[in-house]
Amino acid sequence: MPLFSPFKSTLLCWVLLVHSCGQKVPASGTDSPINIKDSTAQITVGANRIPAYLGLLRNKRVGIVANQTSVIFKSQTPYTVSYVHLVDSLLTHRIDIRKVFAPEHGFRGTADAGEKVTDGKDERTGIPIVSLYGSHRKPSQEHLADLDVVVFDIQDVGVRFYTYIATLQYVMEACAEAGIPVLVLDRPNPNGHMVDGPSIQLENRSFLGLNPIPLVYGMTIGEYANMINGEQWLDKKVKTDLTIIELENYTHHSKYSLPIRPSPNLPNDKAINLYPSLGLFEGTHMNAGRGTDFQFQRYGSPHLDSTQFKLRYTPKPNFGSKSPKFNGAKCFGEDLSEVTFMKEMSLQWLIKAYKGSSAKAEFFNTSGFTKHAGTSELQQQIVAGWSEAKIKESWAASIKDFKEIRKKYLLYP
Repeated sequence: MPLFSPFKSTLLCWVLLVHSCGQKVPASGTDSPINIKDSTAQITVGANRIPAYLGLLRNKRVGIVANQTSVIFKSQTPYTVSYVHLVDSLLTHRIDIRKVFAPEHGFRGTADAGEKVTDGKDERTGIPIVSLYGSHRKPSQEHLADLDVVVFDIQDVGVRFYTYIATLQYVMEACAEAGIPVLVLDRPNPNGHMVDGPSIQLENRSFLGLNPIPLVYGMTIGEYANMINGEQWLDKKVKTDLTIIELENYTHHSKYSLPIRPSPNLPNDKAINLYPSLGLFEGTHMNAGRGTDFQFQRYGSPHLDSTQFKLRYTPKPNFGSKSPKFNGAKCFGEDLSEVTFMKEMSLQWLIKAYKGSSAKAEFFNTSGFTKHAGTSELQQQIVAGWSEAKIKESWAASIKDFKEIRKKYLLYP
């Protein structure tokens, strides 16, 4: 099975990633220069620290917020590394799992972006699955009535409009209202070295961004949970009884290769690294590689100048997109699959595409773009011809302010 193949069941998932244990890295509240180190092999994710949390779940009625990324390392051979899903692992330890809550893309991670996910049952265990991307975005008090604790274990990619952090916030809020503790099993942020982009304006709050944070915020999901609590971002300023099972041997400058694609259109490390820069194309008339095997590693449109944009491709329905933008139409664009590792988000491709488009009046889906950007100013700046450097200067003060707040909640250097 190839790397980043879709998770097909809650049985063993075979992927190529090395794991080893190590000593806990002490917390630090300071930023350091970006010096990315490949440390996938040394990092221990929270889910793998079973003795640290198993006692918190024994004799409890447990709900789990999970998807295909919620896996635990089991064993390694010269050719494969095996993982078991968190649900299966806990069942072998006789933990009473009453239900699973599934985020956008569903429990198995196969639903399209924005596709409604319905309730159901896990095929293997019969455990009820409650969708948090269908009729509910927030668990109801009825959903929580038979639970004593909720476990959250989902791989994030550190981009504000990636909806797993919104799901985290709504779960924390519902649990706080019900008096139920939340246990977060922390996972690395593959874009944890970046703090960049415009901060959201509160009038533009949506499921693509609930809080005044930059587009890329440089925190693990556990650190961000602490920030949600500490900054009192929950409704009526309720506070969650929160426990974080921390990572071992992780820093914000660790280069971490995800073992399983976190959503259908983030198939590999390159796509994840480019996502902060190319994700903004979702609010435009550009195709960002959906309907190809190079999602978020290229962009294009029938409206771009074919003499300037040399890449030719035709989006077609595939695993990641049932109906991709410009389905069946020839697009002209740019291949970014060979660009060097990004240490910050870039606006260069968005600006270039706007300038090269023959349909500037339709380039921006204003509502969608503003929700992704978090501010209406970015569209105005691009239309007005601002350079990337000038645009970035306009959000420098808010980045500085955020970093000061962020320091209070960092668990790792």
